[in-house]
This record gives sequence, C-alpha cells and structure tokens, in this order.
Amino acid sequence: MRKKLGATLVGLSLIGLPVLATSSAQGHGYTDSPISRQKVCANGGMTNCGEIIWEPQSVEGPKGFPSGGPADGRICAGGNSRFAQLDDPRGGTWPATRVSGGQSYTFNWRLTAAHATTDFKYYITKDGYDPTQPLTRSALETTPFLTVPFNGKIPPYTVTHSGTIPSGKHGKHLILGVWTIADTGNAFYACSDVQF
Repeated sequence: MRKKLGATLVGLSLIGLPVLATSSAQGHGYTDSPISRQKVCANGGMTNCGEIIWEPQSVEGPKGFPSGGPADGRICAGGNSRFAQLDDPRGGTWPATRVSGGQSYTFNWRLTAAHATTDFKYYITKDGYDPTQPLTRSALETTPFLTVPFNGKIPPYTVTHSGTIPSGKHGKHLILGVWTIADTGNAFYACSDVQF
C-alpha cells in the first residue's frame, strides 16, 4: 500500500509540473540594455526592492500610454503596487547606463514569454528632469523617440531595436520602454536610468 501511494504521489507531482511551469506563461519581459530598474534589482544592484527581485519580467499594467496606462508617480511599476519600489526615485541614486546624445544604441528586451505585440515605444525625460522625483507624464517628452511596430506578430525571446539616443540632453535622465500587447488590455513597462 505504501509503495502504491508513493508511486501515485510521484506520478501526480510529475503530471502537475508542466501545469505549474506554464501557468505563468503569459507575455513577460524587461529591458537589460539600457538596464532597467527591475533588472538592477534582480541583479542585486539595489537593495530593498521587494518582490521584483524574483520577477523582473512582471511589470505589467494597463496599456494606452501616455493617454492611458499607469497613473503618474506609478509608471515605473506599471501601476502595480507589488513593485512600488521601482517608483521610488531613491534620491536619484539608481545606477545609470552611460550614453551620449546622438549615438546609435541597441535597445534590448529579454522576454520570458512572448505575446502578440502591437509595438515597442521608447520615451525619454525632458530637459530639467529631476531624478529625485517619481516619474510623471509631464517629465517625459510627449512623443516617443523610437517606435517599433510589430503589427500583432509574436516577438522572439530576445528583442533588439536599433535607435538613436536623443541629442541635447545633459546629466541624468530616464528612458521609459513600453511593450504594448496586442491581445490583452496590458503593456509592460521598464524604466532605465541613463547618464549623459
């Protein structure tokens, strides 16, 4: 009886593995070039990050940015209170990727699960941006400096986009990457601190 019960439990646990492994297989991803706040946290580059250290790919919120989407001050976390640490400017001390205005740059997303995609858009903060304040729409240039249409196609698990870093910027800025999903009401958000 004990052998049968043990074999049954092992069999059930093996059957359950694929279900557990795929239950979170929705569209998920983050930018690692320039490195996003969620990836900085997952890499241990910042402390007191909360749950995002285990789920850098899960910064998902309502799509429609900038007219819709997460509320001001909650953009870097995608409006998701579980990841509110990403919205904390931490006095402007987030590690920043060095960039130069006008340089060609390869933006990189890592996807843990792909999804039918509308587009990827990249926004940058305006001149006079204060890195000690939470991100708001008024702090961003209103037009994305790079838009990559996907027209409902499913991207690969590593997505790269070539673009040009906007000229005329100085000091610390923030680049917001928005991956808009075609067949859900959501998008993924990634805030990357950069230093000109």
